[in-house]
Amino acid sequence: MKSIDDVLHLSHIFGLSQREPGILVVEFIFSIVWQLLDASLDDEGLLELTPEKMSRWATLYQEMDQDRHDNYDVKKTEQVKKMQSVNTLMAIEVIGQFLQDKMSSRLLYLARKNLPKHWLSFVQRLQLLGENSLALKNSKTLTPEAFLQLASDTGIILSRESKTSSQQKFHAVMAFQYLSSSASLCHGATHSALWIPLDLVLEDAMDGYQVSATSAIEIISSLIKTLRAINGTSWHDTFLGLWLAVLRLVQRERDPIEGPMPHLDTRLCMLLCIIPLVVTDLIDEEERTPIDETENGPTSHRKDKKFPGKCRNDLVSSLQVLGDYQSLLAPPQSVAAAANQAAAKAMLFVSGITIGSAYLECLNVKDMPIDCSGNMRHLIVESCIARNLLDTSAYLWPGYVNGCFNQIPQCVPGQVPSWSSFMNGSPLTPAIINALVSSPASSLAELEKIYEIASGGSEEDKISAATILCGASLIRGWNVQEHTVHFIIRLLSPIPVDNTEGYSHLINYAPMLNVLIVGIASVDCVQILSLHGLVPQLVCSLMPICEVFGSCVPNVSWTLPSGEEISAHAVFSNAFILLLRLWRFNHPPLEHGVGDVPTVGSQLTPEYLLLVRNSHLVSSGHIHKDQYRRRLSEIASLLSPNSVFVDSFPKLKVWYRQHQACIASTLSGLVHGTPFHQIVEGLLNMMFRKINRGSQTTVTSGSSSSSGPANEDTSMRPKLPAWDILEATPFVVDAALTACAHGRLSPRELATGLKDLADCLPASLATIVSYFSAEVTRSVWKPEQIRKIVAATGVRVPSLAPGGSSPATLPLPLAAFVSLTITYKIDRASERFLNLAGPALESLAAGCPWPCMPIVASLWTQKAKRWSDFLIFSASRTVFLHNISAVVQLLKSCFSSTLGMNSSPMSSSGGVGALLGPGFKSHFCGGICPVAPGILYLRVYRSIRDIVFLTEEIVSIIMQSVREIVCSEVPRERLEKLRATKDGIKYGQVSLAASMTRVKLAAALGASLVWLSGGSMLVQVLIKETLPSWFISVHRSGQEKSDGMVAMLGGYTLAYFAVLCGAFAWGVDSSSSASKRRPNILGVHMEFMASALDGKFSLGCDSATWRAYVSGFVSLMVGCTPNWVLEVDVQVLKRLSSGLRKMNEEELALALLGVGGVGTMGAAAELVIDSEM
Repeated sequence: MKSIDDVLHLSHIFGLSQREPGILVVEFIFSIVWQLLDASLDDEGLLELTPEKMSRWATLYQEMDQDRHDNYDVKKTEQVKKMQSVNTLMAIEVIGQFLQDKMSSRLLYLARKNLPKHWLSFVQRLQLLGENSLALKNSKTLTPEAFLQLASDTGIILSRESKTSSQQKFHAVMAFQYLSSSASLCHGATHSALWIPLDLVLEDAMDGYQVSATSAIEIISSLIKTLRAINGTSWHDTFLGLWLAVLRLVQRERDPIEGPMPHLDTRLCMLLCIIPLVVTDLIDEEERTPIDETENGPTSHRKDKKFPGKCRNDLVSSLQVLGDYQSLLAPPQSVAAAANQAAAKAMLFVSGITIGSAYLECLNVKDMPIDCSGNMRHLIVESCIARNLLDTSAYLWPGYVNGCFNQIPQCVPGQVPSWSSFMNGSPLTPAIINALVSSPASSLAELEKIYEIASGGSEEDKISAATILCGASLIRGWNVQEHTVHFIIRLLSPIPVDNTEGYSHLINYAPMLNVLIVGIASVDCVQILSLHGLVPQLVCSLMPICEVFGSCVPNVSWTLPSGEEISAHAVFSNAFILLLRLWRFNHPPLEHGVGDVPTVGSQLTPEYLLLVRNSHLVSSGHIHKDQYRRRLSEIASLLSPNSVFVDSFPKLKVWYRQHQACIASTLSGLVHGTPFHQIVEGLLNMMFRKINRGSQTTVTSGSSSSSGPANEDTSMRPKLPAWDILEATPFVVDAALTACAHGRLSPRELATGLKDLADCLPASLATIVSYFSAEVTRSVWKPEQIRKIVAATGVRVPSLAPGGSSPATLPLPLAAFVSLTITYKIDRASERFLNLAGPALESLAAGCPWPCMPIVASLWTQKAKRWSDFLIFSASRTVFLHNISAVVQLLKSCFSSTLGMNSSPMSSSGGVGALLGPGFKSHFCGGICPVAPGILYLRVYRSIRDIVFLTEEIVSIIMQSVREIVCSEVPRERLEKLRATKDGIKYGQVSLAASMTRVKLAAALGASLVWLSGGSMLVQVLIKETLPSWFISVHRSGQEKSDGMVAMLGGYTLAYFAVLCGAFAWGVDSSSSASKRRPNILGVHMEFMASALDGKFSLGCDSATWRAYVSGFVSLMVGCTPNWVLEVDVQVLKRLSSGLRKMNEEELALALLGVGGVGTMGAAAELVIDSEM
């Protein structure tokens, strides 16, 4: 073969440096067919129609034709023409035989996979010949249609006949029965099961206890591509499944419980802004990818090949079908008016009535001559039109509107304050401001005008514009929400007009900055910013604000147009409290990493968030294919062209280091007589001035005492920068707590003193939280009767003991913290502080060894009765934080409910409806509605400190589920009888398919829970440790005589589970940063499989389970994630292929080598030749 290569220069022509015999064989066969093709095109005069207008082999022909003598007799010309025609036909038929022959077609398939650019040119020439050849039309053995089919990509495959049925059986049983009924989509265990991972991710994003550093657009886009690749769904079914999943998310918020948690606004943001942006990126990616780049892509095995407009048309068809699901489309009461207006807008368009935005703004649907009630589909369509995914032709869809009319409804806009009047030149009067705050902007132009005023208007107009941006446009401006949040972030980082260094210019923007910070401080607003991926940039914007205003003395103040006065301390506290809510600042260092990857929770540190932000900046110099990445890069580069680190903020860094030291060890370093010691004494004197004035026994900081008379007004408050007060706060709280423990300070006085400190500097609440968290975690405080501690709050102390004879107990720091939080009013002014203290209090109480959270919940219930359901649920979660077996039981309940194996009426039908239920419902049958197990798990798992055990438990539950499913689907006695009958074959096939649908659902649920619970770290533990250990270990089921179907389905299920886990964590392609970890982890697992197949160690599991796992895992990689195969070491692939051949899986072995790239092409060719010899 090397001699042939020396003559024909095949390696040079095809650009491959490898000269393995197998590779040269592929190149030789490919060149022969291509030469026959070019000769046929030349004979028929079609070569001129090719882009090159000449044969690829012209140079080779010239070398071979040097000795040719053109001395034909003229009389022989006609004979030559006849012979040429016969030769042309023969050449075309020979090409057809090459494409049909099993061996040669497989070799050509290897050329297709590994020489994509050459193959594209080759296929274009084949199609040119098939469509225009006159000789082909005269063929008696090969029709033009058959030739074109052979020339198509689907006609040239690696495996035509399978010597074994395992791969065909695997793909048959792994395929879902894709049902389209409304019941299955909403509640059943078939169609909706495809999207259970998506339902879980969407619901998990609604957890207000933790924000995400990654955009929900990126997470969901990657998940959609993964599910589509693994399940092989069309774009129509993918989009339909996406819309239905997010509509289920919104419907779970009907009649919600009250409490400090994200509500409907966050869910509507997901439905009407995030998901349309996801769809936009998916369509852009699909339509911009050239056809020749899709051959080696993860979806190239599908029948729906890419071509312009196909994906967008599937979006249209999915939205048209969406109208059939009326129960999911019913709008919540708060958005019914917006839905009705969207329907009225469409109806006016259909009626041919042209109106302006001013008319729409004042239109009342009651004025319409016919019913124009809208639903959620009308809002979805409007959102898609705003992002150019659809046009107004959507209004003409059958059934989209209820009819049309000829008469314009009587509705005269007049001079009503509105966005249209503002755009027409009306100034920002109080009436206009109120109107723009309460109604969302409808276009980017409106937002841009507001932004221009906020960035360059008068001081009063800047404040008004900032207020407008943080109003309805942020919460309900779904069509332009991504622009609203970007404008807000940009305003939080104003650029100095005189190019001064540092951040001192921020002082001039204090009123506007304070309005923005307070405006985005609600739970829903923070969650909306998180969904848009702006948390890292928000952190970067808040840090300089904290640095500057925390260095100011409190007598620096500003007067707002309303007459309210704000101080530097107020601006600092609002910014600092919001900053700390963006990372888990109060969690003790028990959240340590496992292995070489940190836990998901511990990544949310200031350093990590800034690194994420800086990565946006670094990548801004590259052209991003994804729109959302371009947006993040643009805003990062606009606000600060340089990387930002914690070291950039010296004051913040000092506090952060002290905070870390505080939660890691006890306090030390307070030296008597130093200026810092005097600050501590001054704060203690302010807090306990009444005690100090009336008694000589006073509160001390450990090295001196604070005593003496003092005025009771605010003049006692120290005129110190906020950073100085924060630095002293841990020592102040420590002294106060010690004094209370020793009886020198009453519980009431402790609570009052802490509240005075928080009133002096609201930001000190954060340091109080971190100190109390550290003290309780260290368990140095004995339980203390809380009856005295909380007496000042007027709350009756509950009792958990039978009969109520034993008093409830809390550790003193927790009791003091509870007492402090209860002193806050539940109003908008205190909301931003309670949003910080609330989760910290719950985390602190849940982590205590005593049953503290129920006590805290009962105390707070008396304070906020309308939060009772929320507090009861919060208290119930703590059961799982102290008891691992309870977590296992919860996991089992998730599986049994989803699979429909639970006796509960709520979960008897299985599927998403049983797993997640109706969400949180209040006052159901006289009390709180039972919460579905999936909802409970999603609100619990982040607080489980040791999550590694979850992988073993989930694998065990999956395998147990497989056994129960098989036993429930096919009773053993009936199966034994049917096996002996003719009808038993058909029954067994039906039973196998039904069982596989449910075990695949179990695998999808298990993979979702592993990924959500621990991210890529836990997936790494699963792939590298848990699964190998499970296969090596001896199981009881393996020691007994195991049922063959259980063993086989168990192996296939584990394969699907493992591949899904990897796909969730790393993606099916290489677009995410997480994919960089994939080659190492996947390589280790493939090495394990290869070594086991080589017989280097023995396995403890059932041999049928192992065979099914290996064939299933490799089949999924080959068919769904071929990019993964390219990352595995070539020698490992060859060993795996050899092992598969020993298992009589020759076709699968060949398929693995076929997608392994150029490195395995030679081995694949040799295997093709050996198998046919």
